[in-house]
Amino acid sequence: MSNQPTSAAMTPVQPTAPGSPASAGAPVGDPAGTRAQALVVLRALVGHPEAEFHDGQFEAIAALVDGNRRALVVQRTGWGKSAVYFVSSLLLRARGAGPTLIVSPLLALMRDQVAAAERAGVRAMAINSANATEWADVSAALAADEVDVLLVSPERLTNPSFRENQLPDLIRRTGLLVVDEAHCISDWGHDFRPDYRRIADLIAQLPASVPVLATTATANSRVVADIEEQLGAGVFTIRGPLARKSLRLGVLRLADSRDRLGWLLTHLAELPGSGIIYSLTVSAAEDTARLLADAGHVVKAYTGRTDTMDREALEEALKNNQVKALVATSALGMGFDKPDLGFVVHLGAPSSPVAYYQQVGRAGRGTANADVLLLPGSEDADIWRYFATASMPDREKAMAVLETLGGSAKPMSTPALEARVDLRRTPLELLLKVLAVDGAVQRVSGGWEGTGQPWAYDEERYRRIAQARVDEQQSMVEYERMSGCRMEYLAAALDDDTAAPCGRCDNCAGRWFDTEVGSGAAEAAGESLRHAGLPLDPRAMWPTGMDRLGVPVKGKLKPAELASTGRVLARLTDLGWGNALRAMFASGAPDAPIDPAMAQAVVAVLREWGQTGWAGSGRPVAVVAMPSRTKPQLLNSFAQAISEIGKLPYLGELSLDFGGPTGARGGNSAYRLAGVWERFVVGEELQAALAASSDGPVLLLDDLVDSRWSLTVAGRALRLAGAEQVLPLVLAQAG
Repeated sequence: MSNQPTSAAMTPVQPTAPGSPASAGAPVGDPAGTRAQALVVLRALVGHPEAEFHDGQFEAIAALVDGNRRALVVQRTGWGKSAVYFVSSLLLRARGAGPTLIVSPLLALMRDQVAAAERAGVRAMAINSANATEWADVSAALAADEVDVLLVSPERLTNPSFRENQLPDLIRRTGLLVVDEAHCISDWGHDFRPDYRRIADLIAQLPASVPVLATTATANSRVVADIEEQLGAGVFTIRGPLARKSLRLGVLRLADSRDRLGWLLTHLAELPGSGIIYSLTVSAAEDTARLLADAGHVVKAYTGRTDTMDREALEEALKNNQVKALVATSALGMGFDKPDLGFVVHLGAPSSPVAYYQQVGRAGRGTANADVLLLPGSEDADIWRYFATASMPDREKAMAVLETLGGSAKPMSTPALEARVDLRRTPLELLLKVLAVDGAVQRVSGGWEGTGQPWAYDEERYRRIAQARVDEQQSMVEYERMSGCRMEYLAAALDDDTAAPCGRCDNCAGRWFDTEVGSGAAEAAGESLRHAGLPLDPRAMWPTGMDRLGVPVKGKLKPAELASTGRVLARLTDLGWGNALRAMFASGAPDAPIDPAMAQAVVAVLREWGQTGWAGSGRPVAVVAMPSRTKPQLLNSFAQAISEIGKLPYLGELSLDFGGPTGARGGNSAYRLAGVWERFVVGEELQAALAASSDGPVLLLDDLVDSRWSLTVAGRALRLAGAEQVLPLVLAQAG
């Protein structure tokens, strides 16, 4: 609640019992009285006796409290949107209304909102995936009228048990509905979440007398129109200026990842206070955090792979200035509130100015100054394309899901459905949510079932959304290269008609940041990036449902069929060798022999691997290669190089049978395995070479690994042909 000076203590305010006179004695529908009452509550909430409303705050409160309206508030981060719904909640409660229901998208956001409410004397509780078993306590508190604000995740609204057993009573009690981060409703938005579309159903069930508030800081005109449509007729929309006067923006284009990391090593300590360093991928976040920590900086990685409890501890460490920075993916975004966050640095650009505005908005919310710097990377466009493609529903997959559910006599769990549709778990869950929003499927006890309602793939809509994503990406490139005011550009991207030059960014006032990269720092960064080698764990379990696909396996792989833990030079998303590997495996890239420097890097991986004892397998005695239909020169030269440098005999390639592997990247485990099952064969010549070689492990070389089923099947074939152990060695790992 930005009405509060950062140094002011919070003074709790006790809510008036429902049905009793409000503290300011204002009758319902008296705007002057309501304002006086609201101001008393606001000042108690923020703990400052002279606090005043920002432009638009009271207007939103009055629309909710006096007008029972449906309102949309689009205001910059730090403006005080939470003050609107906390003040409205207490006023409505004082007039006899039930508790406020807040739909909130992230656990971190819920934690901050509950904490802020408690500090302000607002009795708040939350129900989400992390505490679903506590509903009995929540229900008891609601029944005792001891809850002023209840936060619920959008995913809970789709849970069959919650929807059938708890939601009806919750709707009956609700005095105000708040949809926080409402841009998630719109699939035109940068952070669309299908579960948010369920909110329209929730709103339709509310009595017309229950006010509804939607809030966001990141919505352009198209997203605003989409939100208004979801809220229903007669929406009262308040849009304020979005420029953030506290932020000093800048862009520094450097040659490569080495220089970008070198800049951070050189200048991180000079950045004000503590902050966030954003990266586009998990691996980049982990690599950067490791490099900075090794150099003595107090930093930690924060990604989608970070455990929930660890996330809470890391958030608290940053809030308490116990770390200089968290190196984070977008997992640390909406909901994280540290008013004095001093800086945000991006290693790589988000895919749109709107997404960028949302992330940089973490900084400078309660301070006069904060620094924001973008260090764009050459890999950005590739990453944008991947995520844009991954989030779009596919017609063929959607029809396969509907056909499968339509032919099932009972509900199907997601794992069971996954075994019948060639789609991985995460995109399958996303597709099911989209189909559920469209009314074609529904989640029930026991899984998913078709509704029988006709469904058509809205190709024109998805084409326009895809084009909008491309346009947003181009806008981000323009932001990086522009000579005009950067804050004005971001505000204009959000259709803010008050956008004007800020006078603070690097284009308005000149570069405020040092561009020098210390030679020692660049060398240290380069050395870290050159370091290569990651464990490649073997597949140990067969996917379920393989008999349906004609593959007679189940359970665990037998010990005599298992490959050992291998090594991969780098992931395609890595900052170091990932750049070269992405170029090598890019669509249309020519096949060519392995670069000598890359071969030497693999040798270094082998050397380090050997120092750890080859994981108990012993030193390899021979080299075998996977067959490659797309990069035969690369793979053959790779095998020859390792054979010559390691003084190991090269026994040749496995053979392809039944026409070789089928299918494409992106399918789920069952279909990926079915596509390679018995396709890799130990031919007679290779069989003889294996028999003639010394006893010991065999190195199995491949160029690119994704699902690992090709290596698993090939390793099994080699083991069954007599190889003592199989040690996979791969140039690149996707994902």
